[in-house]
Amino acid sequence: MITHEVRTYKSAEHLPRQEQLAWKIAEVAADPVEVEAEVTEMIVNRIIDNAAVAAASLARRPVASARAQALSQALCHPLQCGATVFGMTDATRVSPEWAAWANGTAVRELDFHDTFLAADYSHPGDNIPPILAVAQHCLRSGRDLIRGIATGYEIQVNLVRGICLHEHKIDHIAHLGPSAAAGIGTALNLPAEVIHQAVQQALHVTTTTRQSRKGEISSWKAYAPAFAGKMAIEAVDRVMRGEGAPSPAWEGEDGFIAWLLGGPNARYQVPLPGKGEAKRAILDTYTKEHSAEYQSQALIDLARRLGPRIGDLSRVDSIVIHTSHHTHYVIGTGANDPQKLDPKASRETLDHSIMYIFAVALEDGGWHHERSYAPERANRPETVALWHKITTTEDPEWTRRYHARDPREKAFGGRVEVVLKDGTRIGDELALADAHPDGARPFMRENYVQKFLTLSDGIIATAEQHRFLDAVQSLPDLPAGRLGELNFTVSPTRLGGPVPHGIFDWK
Repeated sequence: MITHEVRTYKSAEHLPRQEQLAWKIAEVAADPVEVEAEVTEMIVNRIIDNAAVAAASLARRPVASARAQALSQALCHPLQCGATVFGMTDATRVSPEWAAWANGTAVRELDFHDTFLAADYSHPGDNIPPILAVAQHCLRSGRDLIRGIATGYEIQVNLVRGICLHEHKIDHIAHLGPSAAAGIGTALNLPAEVIHQAVQQALHVTTTTRQSRKGEISSWKAYAPAFAGKMAIEAVDRVMRGEGAPSPAWEGEDGFIAWLLGGPNARYQVPLPGKGEAKRAILDTYTKEHSAEYQSQALIDLARRLGPRIGDLSRVDSIVIHTSHHTHYVIGTGANDPQKLDPKASRETLDHSIMYIFAVALEDGGWHHERSYAPERANRPETVALWHKITTTEDPEWTRRYHARDPREKAFGGRVEVVLKDGTRIGDELALADAHPDGARPFMRENYVQKFLTLSDGIIATAEQHRFLDAVQSLPDLPAGRLGELNFTVSPTRLGGPVPHGIFDWK
């Protein structure tokens, strides 16, 4: 890996194209290095993972709305090729940017797919819907798709390693637009000159604030990554037609770093593979066993372990979760969001409240992607009482371990101290979720398959489940034009009720 320093340059200073971060990203994307077998194996796992959580979310209103928008576009602008939409037959094709919009929303809606946490945080699996949609539309092969996804993960993970967005209240999709554009460039075998401009354009149009994940969190939390994927596709399309982009996007005097991140004096260190170096970043990412913010994964597992030791939860006087800066300030009491303690809060808000999550996990001994968020579940008086006894605090040691580069040190959990009304103290800690690659029960192929079969049970017919799994697991051998097999069809009754009409439905 080569570490590149990235900073702001005045317009009067000449920054050669070859020294710009976007060009260095483009060179990585255009490098024809082969994808290693274990990386290919993990890419297959993550396509299965995305399909699992998408299937479980198909009937939810935000997903139904996104799908309706995509299908409305297909009626107005029918395509010979196009890309598939989850739940619809292969014959229903829409333009790739709208397929990425619908499928990306389905993948993100339940907050239940893979994650990578470093200087910033991300869900790298959000790269898959836009890259897959373009690969389907452009009749690429399974090998082309694998190469594109490997690039998408590589670029996003390394941007997340080197550039912190959330401290400046910028949403993490600002790393996703460039990574998806780069991945699309690889899948289409585009030259570095084209990828360079597309990466810059994607950054420019996907920089948004963190309000989408703050306070009263709305359905936009699921749409935001889909929007980034959609914009990445449009950026690549525009640049392929010969157009340019704001440049240099990161380093410019009025650019991303100067005005939206650390300012003119800031320095960022972004690692990227050298020429001929394999793209392995996906192997540093991890999926979720539980449908909740990643920092809650280990704490849900810890709650399962602590519950029997505590016994009668009405005896609890207080619970303090000692954890990292990120967990405390984003999903803990350090966020100072009263909505995180409100039984009437949205599902999107509750899955960003570790106080709520830990209380329910203690009571239920586990977590369910639907039942754990049901309004009647959140409004139980005993749950509310326990929930409001839980606070978080930042522990410098857990913050240090959160940012540690040594995998033996890295941790996303915390230490919990329970005080009972009689003064008894019960404590325990857990550094990593059980499903983490270094956890007690790391996810393997059979776990991904089981997650898909469980979440799609009763939604996707058994024969269709197995057809899809067979297609995905033969991905390296899928010939050009056969990527439509990576879709799944469900009965129309499983797609949710009608949604209100928008302007695309106007007659």
